Amino acid sequence: MRAENHLEESKVKEYAWAITIAFVGSFAITYWQCTSCQTNIPRYLEFAFFSFFNWILLWAINTELNDFLSRRISWIKEPIKRLTTGIVATVVFTALGVVLIITMFEAITSIRFGSYQNVVIPSLIITFFISLFFHGRGFFLQWRKSFQEAERYQRESMTATYESLKSQVNPHFLFNSLNALSNLVYEDQDKAVKFIKQLSEVYRYVLETRDKELVPLEEELKFLESYAFLQMIRFGKKLRIEVKLEGVKSLVAPLALQMLFENAVKHNEISEDKPLSIRLFVEGNFLVVENTLQIRTTTAESSSGLGLDNISKRYQFLSNVPVGIEKTASSFIVRIPLIEPLA
Repeated sequence: MRAENHLEESKVKEYAWAITIAFVGSFAITYWQCTSCQTNIPRYLEFAFFSFFNWILLWAINTELNDFLSRRISWIKEPIKRLTTGIVATVVFTALGVVLIITMFEAITSIRFGSYQNVVIPSLIITFFISLFFHGRGFFLQWRKSFQEAERYQRESMTATYESLKSQVNPHFLFNSLNALSNLVYEDQDKAVKFIKQLSEVYRYVLETRDKELVPLEEELKFLESYAFLQMIRFGKKLRIEVKLEGVKSLVAPLALQMLFENAVKHNEISEDKPLSIRLFVEGNFLVVENTLQIRTTTAESSSGLGLDNISKRYQFLSNVPVGIEKTASSFIVRIPLIEPLA
């Protein structure tokens, strides 16, 4: 809301300056160009006000036209198309606008312009310089916005990686992992060796993907398999994980699926009477992570509350489709948009 108010205030100031410049400029230029008007005040005022309204019309047309085109065509993604469309639209709308204002002034004043081209051509020349300003300004603003968004995404991505890494090295995770490992050493040495290998795979993947925006789904699933193995050793049959993604090709934000699995384990009761089920499958154009909802009343592990918010913000930069979050009486569901692999 504050940003919208600031934008409106900026627009008002811009038009105020345009009106002031047009008013002063039109009266000055009319006095200089129309020598016969210097001794004919009514004629001078007619020509001066024509110049004033013509300037304002050209300014307004180019301002609104530039804003409209910039919302529809990106300077960053399609600069040639944006420039070409801008030039053509500027010429067409300027010519139509000038003809309209000439017709209006001839109808209500004694001014007769004769050939329209004597007014339209100079107006197009003036508009050319005005449009250069607006197109340059539009390109700069979109470039700056794109740069700021890239920086913000980098911060969000670093925060996500940090949160995931922190969750893997926090005392609770290490304690639970080492406690499960100590039991395995006496019960099943082969499984204990596998546990150590999977634990190392978890840390390796977190470190390797800390600077990546996207990773193939296959890599994320391999990492998720290592993470799930550790949790299955800890909870046994009380944790049920089902993954149905055969043949699915997609890119995902690294650690996103793991963070959703981790949230499900952290915030829900897991017991013999209430086993926790987590499902990962495709639904339409989304990867869906669904878990049974059985919120524990107390939790030994603290939560930063940044997990879901972080994933949502990261996907704002990666896809035009937002992350979907749904909570029902029995389930918690998160839908992550599928991102097509690069050809």
